[in-house]
Amino acid sequence: MKFTKTAIISRKGFQPLPERLLLKNARLVDPVAQMDETTDLVLEDGRIASLGPIDAQGFQGEVLDLSGKIVSPGWMDLHVHLREPGREDEETIESGSLAAANGGFTALCCMPNTDPPIDSQEIIQYIKDRSADLLVAVHPIAAITKKREGKELSEILELVEQGAVAISDDGSPVMNAEVMRRALEYTKMVGVPVIGHEEDVTMTDGAQINEGFVSTCLGLRGWPTVAEDVMVARDILLAEYTGGRFHVAHISSEGAVELVRQAKARGVQVTAEVTPHHFTLTDEAVRGYDTNTKINPPLRSEEDRQALLQGLVDGTIDVIATDHAPHAFEEKEAEYIYAPFGIVGLETALGLCVTELVQTGLLSWTQLIEKLAVNPYRALGLEPPRIKPGHPANLTIFDPEAQWEVNPARFLSKSRNTPFGEKKLTGKPLAVINQGKMFFSTL
Repeated sequence: MKFTKTAIISRKGFQPLPERLLLKNARLVDPVAQMDETTDLVLEDGRIASLGPIDAQGFQGEVLDLSGKIVSPGWMDLHVHLREPGREDEETIESGSLAAANGGFTALCCMPNTDPPIDSQEIIQYIKDRSADLLVAVHPIAAITKKREGKELSEILELVEQGAVAISDDGSPVMNAEVMRRALEYTKMVGVPVIGHEEDVTMTDGAQINEGFVSTCLGLRGWPTVAEDVMVARDILLAEYTGGRFHVAHISSEGAVELVRQAKARGVQVTAEVTPHHFTLTDEAVRGYDTNTKINPPLRSEEDRQALLQGLVDGTIDVIATDHAPHAFEEKEAEYIYAPFGIVGLETALGLCVTELVQTGLLSWTQLIEKLAVNPYRALGLEPPRIKPGHPANLTIFDPEAQWEVNPARFLSKSRNTPFGEKKLTGKPLAVINQGKMFFSTL
């Protein structure tokens, strides 16, 4: 069986995994096992059967020759907006899962800013039912507060019992410190983290882009980095006081990175994620008024970008997550000040990571895969997938040398709002395997 994208695809875009499949000559990279070696991998009945050289001629089953390709544990995107229920025109659970698989992810966590929001057991069960037959595992993140209004705590214990892996009001900060304190205390009892959208809205009302030279030149209301820093500082102190686990969503400022670094040194249970667009672009990209550069938090300065890169290198930033935020074409076609914040990111993540982090020598393959496939699970208190006999086959396959040009028309997301159209990247997802299914990328 040649490695092509012509395999029969089922109605959901995924195909059954062959009963026996030999992944030949694959470079296996598993950070947990400290494994980086080129050998063969045999899958049987959806599980990893063996590692080591196999004679392909005598193998009873199908064979994929993966010479020059990397196989890693399946990646998880810790920060995805699926829009269902409420805005199925922008994205659905199924289309978002296809986009995730297309980008190399076998699991994702969906944020609660849906309509209605994920603040009830019924909505969590709805998401679980809708995603039950998909290759990509969908993990709901429940709202911290009812209706995400920041006032009254949601039924946290019941939501976690139903299947929520974390709580967050992402898209809206919890401005009330007492509410955030209680959220950290409750989640400590049930072993999940609080994920913070770190923005002091008293400083960002009407803001469009990062406050600085570019915002002055463009005449757009500036969004100061300190609006992020003060909230990160507050919530780190609350986590330290309560003993709860706190995760910083889409970190973007130099000050916030340093606050997380200092907190980790003190032993605070804090983790952080960064998006590929924040470590790739700066506010200079906004000069053309392209609404696909309008993001929350905004693209920052080059000094902030360099701090994000350093945070990735020294381990201050644990996770790379996309903050995949699909929007309808007509909404993003509005004037800059009226367009919604957010871009899609699932299908460009690998290329941006390889181009900006690995090719530049900032991260090794092991370090990159740790931030995509290991640390997202650990931030949630879950066991990451492994390349180990007896374990379920949960794998991402990609070509580390493939060069390609981003073509949004090839995305499987329902939305196309990306600033990276026509950008040339290195590193391309090829296939994913999970839950007894496989999928070949269309990128």
